[in-house]
Amino acid sequence: MQGKIIRGIAGFYYVHDRKDRVYECKAKGIFRNQKKKPLVGDNVEIDVLDREAATGNVVRILPRSNHLIRPAVANVDQALVFFAYREPAPNLDMLNRFLIMMEQQGIPCRICFNKKDLADREEGEAVRRAFSGTGYPLYELSTYTGEGQKELREVLTGRTTVLAGPSGVGKSSFLNSLLPGADMETGAVSKKTGRGRHTTRHSEMFALAEDSFILDTPGFTSLNLTMEAEELKEYFPEFEPYWRGCRFPGCLHLNEPGCLVKQAGEDGKISPVRYGTYVELYKELKARRKY
Repeated sequence: MQGKIIRGIAGFYYVHDRKDRVYECKAKGIFRNQKKKPLVGDNVEIDVLDREAATGNVVRILPRSNHLIRPAVANVDQALVFFAYREPAPNLDMLNRFLIMMEQQGIPCRICFNKKDLADREEGEAVRRAFSGTGYPLYELSTYTGEGQKELREVLTGRTTVLAGPSGVGKSSFLNSLLPGADMETGAVSKKTGRGRHTTRHSEMFALAEDSFILDTPGFTSLNLTMEAEELKEYFPEFEPYWRGCRFPGCLHLNEPGCLVKQAGEDGKISPVRYGTYVELYKELKARRKY
């Protein structure tokens, strides 16, 4: 039979049959010989050993449409990157890095800012301006009041979604609102550090409905980009309407004369926050190549 791996712990893989049962499975030794490790999100074939006890063996990993290294997950239709307006304050550098990683993988990404009930109007407007023109849908949510949850539920239907973001932003609370039976542990934000405590300790996928899955991932603190500095510009979709008009082919959009991207950043047509992030990440990637 076929199913989807929704969790992997200590050599055991838990396979959802896409109906109402989860089978505890071991992976056949052939995968070790092939140096191929099953991932959460993999569609697999299993041999059922005991139907009543719901145990079996994973015997085949079906072809993947994509896979991510961090978080380690396969066959993702979209990513929902989850931050909070406050407690903890949003780290836009981290958010932009995640968006670039998804662009590299060709995975559509949606942005969600939680704890809207704690934010004032200026904070909301600043975030909306920062990502205006990027093409990434932006949602505002309050797991405390329930505002915005209906819209998010709709975009999760019929898709496999990876939910990612730093600790303490309310991912587990959001999951509990979608699936009360999930009983995800929630964590407060440390008053000393202003950062969330890790509550999700492993990647785990939940079935929302038939062919609708959401994967929660451990909170991340840093994301290292793997690319050449000259490639970076390709992963800022809001640059595209302007770079074709740059004076020089291969323009890096830094200090070149006649650069329409840089001019758009100065004119506010491209978010100064995003353009500033591009410049800093370019310098980081360039410096890394020297060592």
